[in-house]
Amino acid sequence: MNSHVPTVQQHFADRAPDVKATYAAILKAAKKLWPVQEEPKKTSIHLVRKTAFAGIATRKTSLILTLKADADVKSKRIARREQVSRNRWHVEIKLADPSQVDRELVGWLRQAYELAE
Repeated sequence: MNSHVPTVQQHFADRAPDVKATYAAILKAAKKLWPVQEEPKKTSIHLVRKTAFAGIATRKTSLILTLKADADVKSKRIARREQVSRNRWHVEIKLADPSQVDRELVGWLRQAYELAE
């Protein structure tokens, strides 16, 4: 394994406990619906079906969840959005607490997962 790529656990070093708890809530919600692979990268952790459907970048007291979408997601919760091709968007949601992994967020996860075939 490339020694420059951190493990999943190393992404949570020096992070607030809620960051790891929020990641665990996302992972639990995703795995309840489907098989999911965790792929640690240099700056984030990808959640993968056949391709990545979600990216998680940890911060000191929060994490940034980036999801694939087939259209812009209209919500105040979306911190950043980018249209990457005609029918593909990447939307970012800042999460600081596991309670934010709610029904709405799980719906977005499900849609992203379905796009990752």
